[in-house]
Amino acid sequence: MAEKRSSILCPNCRRLVSIDETRCPWCGISNPGSVWRNNIFSRAVNHPDQVVRWIIGANIGMYLISLLINPMIPRFGFNPILFLSPENKSLLLLGATGTIPTFHLERWWTLVSASYLHGSILHIFFNMFAFKQIAPFVIQEFGVHRMFIIYSAAGIFGFLISCLAGITFTIGASAALCGLIGASLYYGKSRGGLYGQSIYRQLGGWTIGMFIFGFIFPGINNWGHGGGLIAGIALGFLLGYREQRPESLTHQRIAAGFTMVTALILGYAVATTLYYRLLS
Repeated sequence: MAEKRSSILCPNCRRLVSIDETRCPWCGISNPGSVWRNNIFSRAVNHPDQVVRWIIGANIGMYLISLLINPMIPRFGFNPILFLSPENKSLLLLGATGTIPTFHLERWWTLVSASYLHGSILHIFFNMFAFKQIAPFVIQEFGVHRMFIIYSAAGIFGFLISCLAGITFTIGASAALCGLIGASLYYGKSRGGLYGQSIYRQLGGWTIGMFIFGFIFPGINNWGHGGGLIAGIALGFLLGYREQRPESLTHQRIAAGFTMVTALILGYAVATTLYYRLLS
């Protein structure tokens, strides 16, 4: 009697494979049946739309909290840029970064949390709209785990560069978004051909326009944008994209690490802020 073999869905390509396979015959990922690859967390983050929704939801959630904990009524002035903008004190408590929080207050964890804070309804709307446009492309070409690695690491590096440049107070997902743009620019240049060239030209024009906009209007952190862009290009080169090699277990572990660290930091920021508000 033949031995019965169990089958699972490959956590990378979602095709049916034997649980005993050492490598997926469809996408080539190693050990598709391992416990690490098939736990609840791993299956969840392998759904690209879910990951995009999680990131947008985290940004919206932190924005709403920053409004709700305001000691004053949110601003409803005639300046659309400041419409529904939280107080700087609330943003500082929740994890805004810059030279003051990072160097003077030694809150190094704000290099992570600042990417999930925004200064107005327009600020978060434009950042999340841009993220919704570019994240699916990066997931398609790099994979969902590499996308989150690039997004997280580029945000941290971009804010670190802006701190070293002397920016005292800064927030927003722009540095992380520039990381995704940088990785896409690297992809387009590296891949070549009509498709790669069109991606490179389109995003190149977008990048130039973004920096021109940043130099014209005050209060935009071009240092953070530039740092995020450079980090994205470097990570695109170091991590590679799907046409070069599939995502590996190492990519999954790094992405899981960034996810847990981000969740812990945001949870800590919210808990300590609420505790402070209750005492004040």
